[in-house]
Amino acid sequence: MTDFAAVLWDLDGTIVDTEPIWIAAEHELAADHGTTWTEEDALQLVGNALLDSGEYIRTRLGLDLTAVQVVDYLVARVVAALDHDIPWRPGARELIDGLADQTVPQALVTMSYRAIAAPVVAHLPFQAVVTGDEVTHGKPHPEPYLRAAELLGVDAADCLAVEDSATGAASANAAGCTVVVVPHMVPVPPASRRVSLPSLQGLTPHALFAAGSVPWGV
Repeated sequence: MTDFAAVLWDLDGTIVDTEPIWIAAEHELAADHGTTWTEEDALQLVGNALLDSGEYIRTRLGLDLTAVQVVDYLVARVVAALDHDIPWRPGARELIDGLADQTVPQALVTMSYRAIAAPVVAHLPFQAVVTGDEVTHGKPHPEPYLRAAELLGVDAADCLAVEDSATGAASANAAGCTVVVVPHMVPVPPASRRVSLPSLQGLTPHALFAAGSVPWGV
C-alpha cells in the first residue's frame, strides 16, 4: 500500500484534544499563586518539551517553584482529567485502528510524560511509545522520533509522522520523517517533506499515505 515503513504519532492535539486541559491547568497554577496567565502564553508552549514549558511558566509567572515542580503540578491535573474522560480528536482513533488492520507498525512520540500517555495508549494498538520523561532532548530535537523508529526497527527516513504543531513537525522532519500536519491550536509553516490536512476525520490509511507522498514547501 505504501513505501512508508511505519507511522509515528504525536499525542497532544493530534490524537487527543488535551491542549485545553493543559491550558486550564496553567490558569489554575497562576491563580493559585495570585497571578494571571494568558492565551498567548499558553500557545507559546504547544508541542514543547515539558521541562522547557515548566521553565517558561516559572519565569513568566515569577514562581518560587522549580521547573520540575511546575511540571508535576500540571501533569497531575492532566492525568486526573484523562482518567475521567479521553477527548479524542476527530478521526484519529479510527485511523490508528485502520492502520493496525493493515498491519502497519505504529508508535507514539509525545513530550507528555508516561503517566499522561498511559490511559490513552491503553486504548490504542501501538508497538512502541516514546515519552518526554524518557528522552534526553525533547521536540524540536530529532531524538524522540529517531528513538521511536529505532524501537520499531525501521529507518526514520522511511516513516510518516502525524503532528499538529510547528515544534513537533520540526522534530519529525529533523529526524528525516515525512510529516502530515493537522494544525489545531497553532499554525504550522510549510516545509520540505511536510503536507497539511484540515482533519483526520474520515481519512483512510490509503488516503493518509497518498497525502504523505505529495510533500509541499521548499
